[in-house]
Amino acid sequence: MAEAADFQSTSRSPARRWLRRAASAMVGAPLLAGLLYVPAAPPASAAEKASPSRTVDVSLDTFMPTTPVEGDTLTISGTVTNKGKETVSGAQVDLRVGSRMDSRGEIDAVAKRTGFTPSNDGAALGGPYSIKIPQLAAGLSKDFTIAVPVDKLNLDDDGVYQLGVSLSGRTASTSYSQVLGIERTFLPWQPEATDKKTQVTYLWPVISSTHLSAETGSDDQQTPVFENDDLAAELGPGGRLERLVSLGAELPVTWVVDPDLLATVDAMTRNYQVKDGTERVPGRYQAVAKQWLNSLDKAVQDDKVIALPYGDPDLASLAHRGKDVSGSLSHLQPATEVAETTVETILHVKPSVDFAWPVDGALDPSIVDIATSAGADKLIARNDSMRDELPYTPNAARPIGGGTTAVVADASLSTAFQGDMTRAGDSTQAVQQFLAHTLAVTQQQPGKLRSIVIAPQRMPTTAQAESMATALRALSAQRWTQPSDLIAAAAAKPDDRATTKVPGARKYPAQLRKQELPVQAFLDMKTTQDTLDNFKVILTAAYRVVTPFGNAINREMSTSWRGRAEEATAYRRSVQEHLEDLTTEVQLIDKSDLTLSGRSATIPVTVQNQLLQGVDHLVLRLTSTKPTRLKLNGGDAVSELPVRIDGGHSQSVKFTASANANGPVPMTAQLYTEDGRPYGKPMHFTVKVSEITPTVMLVIAGGFLLLALAGIRMYTHRKRAAAREADTAEATEPVEAREPADAAGTEAASGTGTDPEAGTTAAPSDDPEQPSDPTPDTGAQSTDPSGQGEKVDR
Repeated sequence: MAEAADFQSTSRSPARRWLRRAASAMVGAPLLAGLLYVPAAPPASAAEKASPSRTVDVSLDTFMPTTPVEGDTLTISGTVTNKGKETVSGAQVDLRVGSRMDSRGEIDAVAKRTGFTPSNDGAALGGPYSIKIPQLAAGLSKDFTIAVPVDKLNLDDDGVYQLGVSLSGRTASTSYSQVLGIERTFLPWQPEATDKKTQVTYLWPVISSTHLSAETGSDDQQTPVFENDDLAAELGPGGRLERLVSLGAELPVTWVVDPDLLATVDAMTRNYQVKDGTERVPGRYQAVAKQWLNSLDKAVQDDKVIALPYGDPDLASLAHRGKDVSGSLSHLQPATEVAETTVETILHVKPSVDFAWPVDGALDPSIVDIATSAGADKLIARNDSMRDELPYTPNAARPIGGGTTAVVADASLSTAFQGDMTRAGDSTQAVQQFLAHTLAVTQQQPGKLRSIVIAPQRMPTTAQAESMATALRALSAQRWTQPSDLIAAAAAKPDDRATTKVPGARKYPAQLRKQELPVQAFLDMKTTQDTLDNFKVILTAAYRVVTPFGNAINREMSTSWRGRAEEATAYRRSVQEHLEDLTTEVQLIDKSDLTLSGRSATIPVTVQNQLLQGVDHLVLRLTSTKPTRLKLNGGDAVSELPVRIDGGHSQSVKFTASANANGPVPMTAQLYTEDGRPYGKPMHFTVKVSEITPTVMLVIAGGFLLLALAGIRMYTHRKRAAAREADTAEATEPVEAREPADAAGTEAASGTGTDPEAGTTAAPSDDPEQPSDPTPDTGAQSTDPSGQGEKVDR
């Protein structure tokens, strides 16, 4: 930013200035008459020589009023501290009025200058406006207060003046007095309102880091679980967020909010839990959260509210590291949509979601592409990224092509309060320098109305917010500025001379690039999203999982992780691990090896659902790796059956199997979603086939037949042997005895008969029948499901 042009005068009326100069001339006339003879000027005293020494530190703690007008008394108080090793004696604190500064660049140069230079720092006001300090021992401090009417400062023209407070004195190592320390500040002198006032838009960010986890309770309300309870300290009295809301409620600002913070605090207003190691404890700060939300609700009602995408995603990290990771950009549009509804629901105002805010307003073409892909058509940039080579500060708005507007914030004003504002001296100096810059902007082109935007750091500390508020309150008199809002600033007419060129990728600040989320972060997010996509399709109440994990993924790409790489990694890991724990609640129960001892059987596989909601749209696939031995469903190597289980239950899924040959058969069971994606880990087990086949049945039947024939042969042989023994005994009996027997035999001949060839009695007709062979089971293999008696036991 080249702003070397002189300020154009915005001083008071010529008549008033003539009267002042005339009065000065009348007072000085008698003196002039007595000083017609003037001797040569003596050399400058030792105290007025240039000195780089900072033996004494001068701190200006108060500067009141910050923007004085005629008739005011300027009061400056502070502290002088001897940083050296020697006592300072004959010390004197003086107020010095420097020259009027001609550019914004000169203001910055004065703020950086350290050593004392008489030509630049001006002469001491002296007289009653000097404070004597007889001695200031090493390491000691002394407070001071200087009160001087502004009329004594000889402020002729309107503009920014340099004021300095110095301490002069001598030490044991010096024989003369010299300036040992000086602190400079700025006096904006504009006692009357200008004709054209600069429109000032100040963004007031209400943003915090991530506090809410992806975990929820198992109850119907899904009680939220917080990573810690640190947010309560920010919301409570005196906390950072509490002060931001309290201060902002009294200031003309444009609120910039992260909807995730609103949703997080809203969750705190009800029952919530906090992680405590491996346990969860009840949250205790519901009242604090309610009070803060109520205060914010009231504060924003009459102001403009800008809603960032949910979670405040790091656009630069997405553009430089995440765009090549599949699915990373798909989160932006939903994050923008949920942002609007969240803010409107909680704060009861309709926010603008047309703005994107890259970190520090740094742009390059890829960041613009990413931001606009989410629906934003306005980008909050900064003029240390989009630099203007102009002698003045142009309007903030400028078109950058494609219907997109860059609202370029002023870098000097935006970074004015980034330092440590806890010391009063630092805060006072920052406030006066801020006010000086705003007056300088107006005086660059006093006849032209301009609009500037100030975009401070995203998460100002409490002390920084207090300093910002002090500066804005100082502008409330509206003598050279007038408050505006971001929407009006974006709609202001662009300056034709202002740059509209977005800087190239090589000009993106290296320091900011080092802080970006790594590629691995986006790969982790992709893993989580893929796991979530695979999980939600089987759930009967998917919203209970999709919402908390979707929001958690948005938080994972937040700008708040910059500079906190370890914490960011830990958060991503905890989200993924919790999601994986949930997915494993639906799983296959391990099986031991089975033995199939029939031609067909039913193989059961148990699916367990330990979730509190039902699962559906799952398919269980069982695969036989050796279908020649064991087939499924009447001849297939693979069989699939649908799975539907209520929460907290298990289901035994039964597959029909038929055996063809003996031996072990490795089996694989795997769950799939209906769209064919594997779900969970596969389960492996072995089925040992020991079937009795038709061939074996024939062999067994043949064995039984041989045994039966052998039994019959043995029986016949014994029968004949018994008959021969009976014939031999009959031959040895007397004839008388044999005749009756023969007669008896003759009578019985018609009933028994004889074997004429063997001469023996034939087997009686009531001999036992020969048992028939068992009918072998040689029929075709049944394809029907096995009966209850064929169920394989585990």
